[in-house]
Amino acid sequence: MKQFLIRLINVMIGLFLYALGIALTVQAHIGYAPWDVFHIGLADKFGSTIGIVSIFVGMIIVIIVTFAGEKIGLGTVLNVIVIGIFLDIILESGIIPIALNLPLGVIMIVAGLFIIAIGSYFYMKSAFGTGPRDNLMVVLTKKTGMPIGICRSIVDITVTVVGWLLGGMVGAGTIIAAVAGGLCIQIVFKMLKFDVTAIKHETLFYTFASLIKKNK
Repeated sequence: MKQFLIRLINVMIGLFLYALGIALTVQAHIGYAPWDVFHIGLADKFGSTIGIVSIFVGMIIVIIVTFAGEKIGLGTVLNVIVIGIFLDIILESGIIPIALNLPLGVIMIVAGLFIIAIGSYFYMKSAFGTGPRDNLMVVLTKKTGMPIGICRSIVDITVTVVGWLLGGMVGAGTIIAAVAGGLCIQIVFKMLKFDVTAIKHETLFYTFASLIKKNK
């Protein structure tokens, strides 16, 4: 149980950092990051919050990656729900101000990308299952054998184009995030000597079955 709690704490730390990183890229105000171009475009159309839309999109992606053969674990479920909640709380709190100039905006969006990468490390190393969006990156890496950073950039650029077509705001920050997002992931994972493809993630069923067995 102690080991389970430690892993769960890692997941929650990672998801909070991920939401914090997203909030920084949004408040940089020089163009939304790839997924946020899509999320905010949908949020504006449906009169919802970015957090709620993020949860909805995450659920759809979970279905897609499940058909692609990826495992869905506790971390995947928490990623879908918790990041959206954390993101709405952070943005509505006003704790992160909007950047008032381009240099500050660039600093904020780059900082946000690195925080997202660190958050990804924390919740992915718990082996409870990767988040839906990261699952797309992992699926592409496994299928093509290309570096994780390149696969992340491919996913981000694709989402940016789709988001733009849906009316999402694209700017300098979008280009920075689309190109540098994968690089930040690769730098952080390399520094931490973390091989995402070597992690054997638990399924949701396996996690609950193990907990029940240990508590008997």
